Amino acid sequence: MAQPLMPHATASWMVDHTALSFDQIAEFCGLHILEVQAIADDTAATKLTGRDPVRAHEVTQDEIDRAQADPEYRMKMTKGPEQVRRTKGPRYTPVSKRQDKPDGIAWIIRHHPEITDGQIGLLIGTTRTTIAAIRDRSHWNIANITPKDPVTLGLTTQRELDAAVAKAAKAAGIEAQTHDPRLEGDRSALIEQLRAEREAAAHAAEHGIVEEAADARALFGDPFRR
Repeated sequence: MAQPLMPHATASWMVDHTALSFDQIAEFCGLHILEVQAIADDTAATKLTGRDPVRAHEVTQDEIDRAQADPEYRMKMTKGPEQVRRTKGPRYTPVSKRQDKPDGIAWIIRHHPEITDGQIGLLIGTTRTTIAAIRDRSHWNIANITPKDPVTLGLTTQRELDAAVAKAAKAAGIEAQTHDPRLEGDRSALIEQLRAEREAAAHAAEHGIVEEAADARALFGDPFRR
């Protein structure tokens, strides 16, 4: 059964402004009868400010009059309260992380230019104006903006970022990036390190062979010398 948006405040108003029984008020507001009794006796933790359900369009005066005339009657709501739903748009970002947004935006623009401003706005929780200012470098703090991974900054999740990249790549008709650009520098460094190790090993092996040959010539002489 639907209940008033503010059941305790509604019950307080009904206690003060109607002759309804506690049972009727409790039933309508979805409260226990002892809660209504406490409100009526002013023994509730705090004195509630009454909320008029008639003005809130949750019940009609005719319905209240009918219930006052018949203690057995149970009132019916005109409509239930509107449910609060999260609307589409920029997500909420904690104050402590808001200063990191420009860095995250700059990172996405640099590494994933196929992602639209609208997608960036949903990922980071920012406006198209801010994104455009960073993109064309007209942002007031552009000198201090350093591209940083928004996942590392805690502005979005890796799953959400990957989904946005895949969606943008599909829309643009390109193949989604299969490697993480954050690892590109480490990968290059690793390749260089392995190449250097191979060259060092080859040099050491070659140097060892030369030394062995020199030792053999010292002991047995050069077999090709006449």
